[in-house]
Amino acid sequence: MERFQKLLEDPHKYAKEWKEKTGGKVMGYFCPYIPEELVYAAGALPVRVLSEPDADGISYRYLYATFCPKSRGVLAQGLNGTYSYLDGISHAQCCEGMSGAYSSWRLHIPHEHEWFVSMPSDLDNPWALTALRSEMSALKKDLEKWTGKTITEEALDHAIEVYNTSRSLMRQVYELRRAANPKVTGAEAFEMVLSSQIMDKEEHNKLLKDAISKLSGREKRDDNGVRLMMLGSDCDFGDATLTRLIESMGATIVIDRLCNGSNYFWNNVIPQEDRLLAITQRYWDKPRCAVKDETFRRRVVDVIGLAIDYNVQGVIYNVHRFCTPNHADRPPIIEALKKRFIHFHDLEHDGTFPMGDLQSRIETFIDVIRK
Repeated sequence: MERFQKLLEDPHKYAKEWKEKTGGKVMGYFCPYIPEELVYAAGALPVRVLSEPDADGISYRYLYATFCPKSRGVLAQGLNGTYSYLDGISHAQCCEGMSGAYSSWRLHIPHEHEWFVSMPSDLDNPWALTALRSEMSALKKDLEKWTGKTITEEALDHAIEVYNTSRSLMRQVYELRRAANPKVTGAEAFEMVLSSQIMDKEEHNKLLKDAISKLSGREKRDDNGVRLMMLGSDCDFGDATLTRLIESMGATIVIDRLCNGSNYFWNNVIPQEDRLLAITQRYWDKPRCAVKDETFRRRVVDVIGLAIDYNVQGVIYNVHRFCTPNHADRPPIIEALKKRFIHFHDLEHDGTFPMGDLQSRIETFIDVIRK
């Protein structure tokens, strides 16, 4: 597990070394709806632009103060040169905050190339899949022009295999968390998922296989405490920090439904003759985020199903201030949790974690569940 932690201590080191070693291009993406398989098949390295708190407030000159701290944290890292090694940037239509960060990045931060995938907002619309397949075709041509490499069917097959392997391995890790006394903690699982988003999946798969083989020999803890689920906004490095704090107080995060957590890897590409359509269907059919779940509220059924499968006793609804989609998502999910007698706790914050205040609130929540 130390290897995954070490990767996240300097999340930019790997991509820089990969670039020097291979001479390839690195593409940063803002939203996990970007089809990484296409980027990988073009010989480039897709890297998730992760957020850290904007301590200096540099983003306030470019984004409204009422944009969420994650979008401002992403933009701040671009403005201060943290991601200067990126050759290109890309974004798929999602929330207003991240779209604002991408637009400001395009205008104010030097980069070689950019892409925008017009991801349909209403994925239940009959034309959504057709429209998204068209976007994939346009992206493929653009990537070929940028990298100077033809994306062959063989390259797509290899990319699909590598990414499907990564997703299957991560689901194995999450399956271990279903046990009465999980051998892997929530913080460790978050670090595994986050590290997979900043390195070559083929290399990361080797680390995952080795870790899974060794986890079977790990001793079970006698008492893992209260079983919790994490929902709401993803705050990248802060998720592992918050999870570690919660788990130090007599609880275990056994499952999550976050964009940088289980949503990222939950479903595979189902191979078919039309490779682009297969990739399109995977992203169209992945677990809905709060932004893409406006018609039939599929997330409510999904969240309750996970809570039952993982024997969840309580839910931490971890949400950024001004995160409009997840604030709007709360009422129907909380109503459904109440009907199942599952405790929940609203944890709204500005992207930072004042440990004293958080500790008292979480301890109280855990005590309520225990009683």
